[in-house]
Amino acid sequence: MEQYDVIVIGGGPGGYVAAVRCTQLGMKTALVEKEHLGGTCLNWGCIPTKALLRNAEVVHLLSSKGRTYGFSFDNLAVDYAAAHKRSRTVVTRQTKRIAILMKKSGVTVYDGTARFRNSREIEIAPEGTTISAKHFIIATGAKPRSLPGTDFDGERIINYRKALDLKQVPDSALIVGAGPIGMEFATVWNRYGCQVTVVELLDHALPLEDADISIEAEKQFRRNRITIKTGALVEQALPGADGVEVTIAKGDAKETMTVATVLVSIGIVPNSEGLGLEEAGVSTERGNIVIDDQMCTNVPHIYAIGDVTGKMALAHVASAQGMIAAEALAGRSTEKIHYPNVPRCTYASPEVASVGLTEQQARDQGYEVTTAQCPFAANGKAMAMDDNTGFVKILADKKKATLLGVHLVGGHVTELVAGPTGMITLKSDMADIGRTIHPHPTLSESLMEAAHKLCGHAIHI
Repeated sequence: MEQYDVIVIGGGPGGYVAAVRCTQLGMKTALVEKEHLGGTCLNWGCIPTKALLRNAEVVHLLSSKGRTYGFSFDNLAVDYAAAHKRSRTVVTRQTKRIAILMKKSGVTVYDGTARFRNSREIEIAPEGTTISAKHFIIATGAKPRSLPGTDFDGERIINYRKALDLKQVPDSALIVGAGPIGMEFATVWNRYGCQVTVVELLDHALPLEDADISIEAEKQFRRNRITIKTGALVEQALPGADGVEVTIAKGDAKETMTVATVLVSIGIVPNSEGLGLEEAGVSTERGNIVIDDQMCTNVPHIYAIGDVTGKMALAHVASAQGMIAAEALAGRSTEKIHYPNVPRCTYASPEVASVGLTEQQARDQGYEVTTAQCPFAANGKAMAMDDNTGFVKILADKKKATLLGVHLVGGHVTELVAGPTGMITLKSDMADIGRTIHPHPTLSESLMEAAHKLCGHAIHI
């Protein structure tokens, strides 16, 4: 039986990062992956959706925005199948890079599905190979949650993974859930001519964002001709030969509509079943593996990271957790992740990015909140790009002047949130962004201007 210092179960953005860090720390490391290196993020999530969104952006520029830039087409033809092919090419290149990284780092990769035989050994199906380790890191991720009472059929009622396999955009679609995944697919399909309806149970699209951001984003989605029904519930979805008959309830009112495709995007379920966690003695709550601040489970030599822990379903969180787990089991000191200070991004149109507390969260926690906004309409770069909708919102504690949150909605704002994240992590005060010289002309100047306004001396607004 082959023995290792560490065995990582799952090769997604948490698992492969943890494996590399373990080898850097001098540990003999193996990684077990049942499908493809890179996990959901690289193969069926973050990366292919961004490739499709880029294609959709080009389509938008060539069609809706063409006259603004001085060009037009008599017969513009767009091919979604080509966009799909490009997205898969990007994925293939990235997975190959990770395979090379594993080899270069000295990580032994096993193809198959791992299951604990006991707390020190796992068996890998289908070959039946058994390997053991001093430590384990579970990084098995999660899978899409289905609509209650309605299973995915893979044809008419689908999840995001199946949606990424489509080589043609449906003529009409209903998306259940107006979170980041739902609105990103809504953006892609809408720009390729699909009639998109989004149903959200809560009051606004992107309901977990700051209320001002959600309201502005929803306004822009509607302006882009995406139909959004908020405070509504999909009661029933019946697939048939010609599409899916959907019943939507809002209060006492009900309506029925037929669409070609229903995409369900209402959250995820941790991949903790079938791992043999009972045999290993690992505790779970509602399927999520319970961990401490160092990612350790109740079994001292078994750690867990990423979506399977139920902490925060983001690829960069999984990677950060993987680094902490590797360093913790190597006996190094680690720092606790403060999850509210992790940046969150939505890559729809408009984009949304945020870090820190929302205004409501800050007030609920007892802060005396002061806020300021800077519209992108006041930003020269945004005007030059003809992409000047949305704004930056900064909030701080009025008493201590501590920066509490930064929220952005507009074009390309996901590229602007890293700087404020660093400032919030370092517990900067509300004037620090304003005192930081930002390059001109850039969208980032809107952050500086909002900070100046927060301090009472805005220049351009």
